Amino acid sequence: MLLFGTLRVDALASDLVGHVYMQTNETQNRIMHFGRNEDGELELRESIPTGGAGSGVFKPISGQESAPNAFEGAGSVILAESNTLLFTTNGGDNSVTSFRVSPDGNLTMIDRQSTGEPVTGRSGTAKSLVYRPQSRTLYVLHAFGPNHLRSYTVAKDGKLKLRPERHSVNTAKKTDRVSTQAVLSPDGRFLLVDILFDARPATKPDGSPNLVVANASDPDGLVIFPVRDDGTLEEASFADAGGAGPFYIAFLNRSRDTFLNGVAVGDGVLVSHIDDEGHVTNGPLTPIDTSLAKPSELCWLQVTSDNSLVLATNFGYGTVSTYRLVEGRLSLLQDPANKAIPGDGTFRAVNGLVSSGPSDSWLTPDDQYFYQIFGNASVLVSYRLDKTSGRLTEIGRNPIPYNSPQGLAGF
Repeated sequence: MLLFGTLRVDALASDLVGHVYMQTNETQNRIMHFGRNEDGELELRESIPTGGAGSGVFKPISGQESAPNAFEGAGSVILAESNTLLFTTNGGDNSVTSFRVSPDGNLTMIDRQSTGEPVTGRSGTAKSLVYRPQSRTLYVLHAFGPNHLRSYTVAKDGKLKLRPERHSVNTAKKTDRVSTQAVLSPDGRFLLVDILFDARPATKPDGSPNLVVANASDPDGLVIFPVRDDGTLEEASFADAGGAGPFYIAFLNRSRDTFLNGVAVGDGVLVSHIDDEGHVTNGPLTPIDTSLAKPSELCWLQVTSDNSLVLATNFGYGTVSTYRLVEGRLSLLQDPANKAIPGDGTFRAVNGLVSSGPSDSWLTPDDQYFYQIFGNASVLVSYRLDKTSGRLTEIGRNPIPYNSPQGLAGF
């Protein structure tokens, strides 16, 4: 079987209960489309070129020649319009590709357009997408500024038209911030951006990383843009994200104002609220066990459909932790919830531990199955979730490219 070339398999779509999509982020970027079986296992159905470039194994954020989680981001592959459209970033050349999703889950490329931000150096940094259906606006976030946010109007046929607006998450004194993820409030009134670093990562004379972590000393690691009816953004405000190194925002299901924030250097998750004026209040941070080493780089989150369980991916440990959420209060349930997945031994996290560098994840709508990218292990791992205990049981593995993959979306 051809793994990374264009392919379609002969398995009947009627045998599948869903689909999962991941971008390879190779220098010739592709979307890997997996069919999801009733037992939760995945089978590769097609691998479709995006027409754009990824960064490959190169990590633009840090300058590492080969490392997982190239862009320190989330949401680089998303579904929209009742799962009939799929969008993906192409971080290598700062572009976005749109696909039509057929009823059987197969993809047909529609369009690819530049984000309007020039590539300087070896790679661009387009990394996170969020779609506002009310105005058919697609926002694309870049790790590096000054124009972190650009946007498109999405036509009914899925074609993309770049809009002229551009927005920064920088402040007057912090002029080179590194963002992670853009998220819309469920009512589409606010666009929220987490900031991981207040300055671009650098290297100290001894070779160790020099990281200026956002929200560690100044409570301004969460950026909030009010959204007008036409999708344009008003002036940003800056708020306390509730912990150091805010990374991943997830609004609770059926909630307009309550969201979770996973913080990479604070090593935990908190519950936050946004009011009608865009003001944010934070609950206490609930950390995981960091006795192995700090930071854990807890980043990506998934929430069960009934908001009872939260799954948090620990980039620095190669594990996933689970939390119980009851009446707005978090408590650690399983830490870790899975057996650590080893990488090839070449990658060390910021904490100095050898890690497989897990990144994006996805949870099925029925909460039964959880999927996790382990880039440095070159596998996409499938798990069965026990909602009572919070434990994950591995049920399958699919080979993926080394280090580069990112983004998971499905239905």
